[in-house]
Amino acid sequence: MSDEWQRVRYDEPSDGVARITLARPEAANAQDYLMLSELNQAFDRAARDESVRVIVLAADGKHFSSGHDLRGTTTIHDVGAIGTQCHFDAEGAEGYMAREAEMYVGLCWRWRNIAKPTIASVQGKVIAGGLMLVWPMDLIVCSDDATFSDPVVAFGVNGVEYFVHPFEAGARLAKDMLFTGRAISAQEALQHGMVNRVVPRDQLEAETLALAAHIAKRPMFGLTTAKQSVNNAQDAMGIYTAIQSAFGLHHVGHSHNRLKYDGSFVDPTGAQVIRSEA
Repeated sequence: MSDEWQRVRYDEPSDGVARITLARPEAANAQDYLMLSELNQAFDRAARDESVRVIVLAADGKHFSSGHDLRGTTTIHDVGAIGTQCHFDAEGAEGYMAREAEMYVGLCWRWRNIAKPTIASVQGKVIAGGLMLVWPMDLIVCSDDATFSDPVVAFGVNGVEYFVHPFEAGARLAKDMLFTGRAISAQEALQHGMVNRVVPRDQLEAETLALAAHIAKRPMFGLTTAKQSVNNAQDAMGIYTAIQSAFGLHHVGHSHNRLKYDGSFVDPTGAQVIRSEA
């Protein structure tokens, strides 16, 4: 199956470890629906392989991910529905909200709950939708040049669709990220507990695979129940309710923009603001 994928690559670099690599470096691994669909297929393959105990998510090129591909041409009908959303072609906010619930929130939540440990191996920029690939992973190892940002408040919305900022960065840093749109450095992310390890860029792959191999020595059932226990604690804190609440506000923002800016889902001045501060 991996031979047919266009946006991701799959390999098994060591015993018990599967690695999925975002393979669109020419576009800074921007995510269109095709990439997200293939990524989900790769996660499914690793999750169902009894020999795999740890899943690594990595990326080709200088940057891990520049976020959503706003120029993407693939549609949800090209890749097929994965969850239980429907009415994708409905008029008004209904269809757009259903597509984003399916391809963004739904997939992120699905990957967050894979019953195997997952590790993101991150370099360069992680912008907006790129966070939605990193944050569902259990552990994050990043290079010392990695940065993390969600500047989409400039577009007149509250943040990216998988809104777990307070859980990942803490409330104060989450507000700082969103209000200012600034990029958080690797060291600042480490200080606030958003990543687990920061390593030199040339050691990122080796350090990530060493961590994965170490974890893969543990019994699968112990790893699964440990992961579920931590996830259950977040669930008890209301993480899913918070995501859904913020997702609703996200679409209030889209609807507001469409009324104010002649059908545009975002404030058209946002791109200029973001570029001027880059």
